Amino acid sequence: MEPIIFLVLMLVVFYFFLIRPQQKRAKKHKAMVSALKRGDTVITNSGIKGRITGIDGQWVTVEIAKGTRVEILKSFVGGIADESTEQQLAQQPR
Repeated sequence: MEPIIFLVLMLVVFYFFLIRPQQKRAKKHKAMVSALKRGDTVITNSGIKGRITGIDGQWVTVEIAKGTRVEILKSFVGGIADESTEQQLAQQPR
């Protein structure tokens, strides 16, 4: 009986410390991606900062320099570039 209780306890711990926070982050990212609009300044997951010039379905056109545009998937947009995003990225270990 004790091994079963231990197993159930471990599953509960994994749910609250690993699975649930990951689901919250995924939900927040999905909401951010769906709210993207033309003119937003974004940071991609690879660390490139640029301004959205167009949105076409799941693709976003980002201008990273004057006259230089790249198309990326919406899901690869890491966040909206603002002071809080830049501070969070600066605090992360490299």
